[in-house]
Amino acid sequence: MSPVIIIGTGLAGYTLAREWRKLAPEAPLQIITRDDGAFYSKPLLSNALAKGKTALTLAGASAEQMAAQLKAEVWTLTEVSAIDVAARAVIARGETLPYERLVLALGAQPIRPPLEGDGAAAVYSINDLADYALFRRGIEGARRIAVMGPGLIGCEFANDLVQAGKAVTVIGPAAAPLDRLVPPEAGRALQQALAEAGVAWRLGVTPQAVTRRAAALAVELSDGSVVEADAVLSAVGLRSNVALAQRAGIGINQGIVVDRLLASNRAGVYALGDCAEVEGLVLPFVMPIMQAARALAQTLAGQPTAVSYPAMPVVVKTPLHPVVVSPPPGAGAGRWEIGGDARGIRALYRDERDRVIGFALTGAAVGERQALVKDLPAWLE
Repeated sequence: MSPVIIIGTGLAGYTLAREWRKLAPEAPLQIITRDDGAFYSKPLLSNALAKGKTALTLAGASAEQMAAQLKAEVWTLTEVSAIDVAARAVIARGETLPYERLVLALGAQPIRPPLEGDGAAAVYSINDLADYALFRRGIEGARRIAVMGPGLIGCEFANDLVQAGKAVTVIGPAAAPLDRLVPPEAGRALQQALAEAGVAWRLGVTPQAVTRRAAALAVELSDGSVVEADAVLSAVGLRSNVALAQRAGIGINQGIVVDRLLASNRAGVYALGDCAEVEGLVLPFVMPIMQAARALAQTLAGQPTAVSYPAMPVVVKTPLHPVVVSPPPGAGAGRWEIGGDARGIRALYRDERDRVIGFALTGAAVGERQALVKDLPAWLE
């Protein structure tokens, strides 16, 4: 009997494996990953420095330990070069590995902004433990850090770095932080709190080039100004990893297109996590991954289960000014209703029928989360 093969050992891949093992304790399972296969929580990468965490202390279990826990064969540092959907096999290490069902938990990769200059290659991005280890070593003697991207990840790193004693400058084209998630008033409340802690903001501009100046780097901006830094971190966003699926003729759009059973257009091939697009939704957050893993485990165990997404607030890890947001589902007409002040913004998103279908809470207002979320509509019923 061919095994279930999971490609990827991030939160999606390992959570699915654990959930499926509860239902199929002895079924053959093979997991293939391009990294070292250590289990860790990726969201912790953006607030680990101030807590003194290293890549080693962030790893909860090695690949060998995970293989033993899951009764699985785990191939590490292995690139899957191709998927043969007709033969139901993947190609890795020059071998053809048959599968009964294949799950793509390929994650996403950082978007790299197009930068000129002889320092562009020195710009860090952090997407896994190895990236974090490299970044942590690289900034040991650094005082000034430039962060490209005022979105969720950029703000989390800015908060972490300033609390670790670094001088931080955040750069980006938005008028206010978190502009894709929250109304401007909420973003400005976070901006003010981080500014009071020492974070400098260069908004309304884009980085054009990074050049070397003696022992420092110069980030040249679109308005002609320059930000000097000892290290530069890019956190401008993520893009779903779809190339492997695309080469195999598996349907893609923003992510790997799957239905409510998380099944692709190719028989026996499924996807979940940051690489998957479900009903037009690509949700690179923890709670959707957990929902998808539980549903897909049931399906793989012979009980077809459609994934559903209740309203799942996203916590932005900025302890200097906490933020919780439940984005309104869909792109229908609606409006933000804003209240509060710099201590805390309470923003409710109302639809055309005046129903609250989303919210953004910051600072002192985050305590209202539980009271609000229970009445929100599901993202995907």
